[in-house]
Amino acid sequence: MAQLQLTVALSHYDRHLALFDGSVTADGVDLQVLEVGQSSPLKHGQDRHERMLQKSEFDICELSLSSYLIAKSRSMPFTAIPVFPRRLFSLSQMWVNANAGISSPRDLLGKKVGLSTFQTTLSVLAKGDLQTEYGVPWRETDWYISKDEAVPLKPIAGVRMQLVKPGQKMGAMLQQGEIDALMVPHPPKEALRGGGSIRRLFVDPKAEEAKYFKKNGYYPIMHVVAFKDEVLAKNSWLAKSIAAAFDQAKAACVEYYDDPNWSRFVWGRHLFEEERQAFGDDPWPHGI
Repeated sequence: MAQLQLTVALSHYDRHLALFDGSVTADGVDLQVLEVGQSSPLKHGQDRHERMLQKSEFDICELSLSSYLIAKSRSMPFTAIPVFPRRLFSLSQMWVNANAGISSPRDLLGKKVGLSTFQTTLSVLAKGDLQTEYGVPWRETDWYISKDEAVPLKPIAGVRMQLVKPGQKMGAMLQQGEIDALMVPHPPKEALRGGGSIRRLFVDPKAEEAKYFKKNGYYPIMHVVAFKDEVLAKNSWLAKSIAAAFDQAKAACVEYYDDPNWSRFVWGRHLFEEERQAFGDDPWPHGI
């Protein structure tokens, strides 16, 4: 019997390398693994989430958790399996202008805060964490959005949010003081260059995140793996086959770090061991 030919769109994470190089395959599937980014141009382009949600361009896709939940609530034809390719704590992704008078989360009240989109999973998590962990009501902040939503949203009563002008870059706006803070999945380039007016909100974000993990017991999910419904309707066994392939690729990834020189980081193996002590054997669990 001929194998099914399917496409899957993924970011090029270490936990996906075994899928990209073909050392891990999915039973019964001839899987074309496409490197498709979300916020930076790659071989097969970018805007992965929009291309899946708006155009159903891929058979299987790494997809924003929050956008998927919105799509599902509107009966859009996608179904996710419990595989989670991307996770982030929000606390390291909160950046502020050093001159904005922000020294604690409470100082964000009434400030101008940038987001990639209002519904991006990191945006949802950051707003929720501010309120539940630090008592900062997110509805009392002015939100500035950098691009259109992957799934259109109606204005939310009582929430102040506005789309910035085309061509405006959030990192530059933060550096120049046009916004006071920024919460995005990828650090602004202006912050990565260092030496400017941008710093993280938390002086020791690693300590904050370790405390968060100890309290809540999880490393927050950002992305799921979603199928077009028509693909699963014809071959329901694919859900288990694809999930198993991701499990195998993740296991292969862990073995990479047995070699202390696998990563470019001089102390990569030390960090691997430190994280195991802090977060346990597997902070990246799949399944329900």
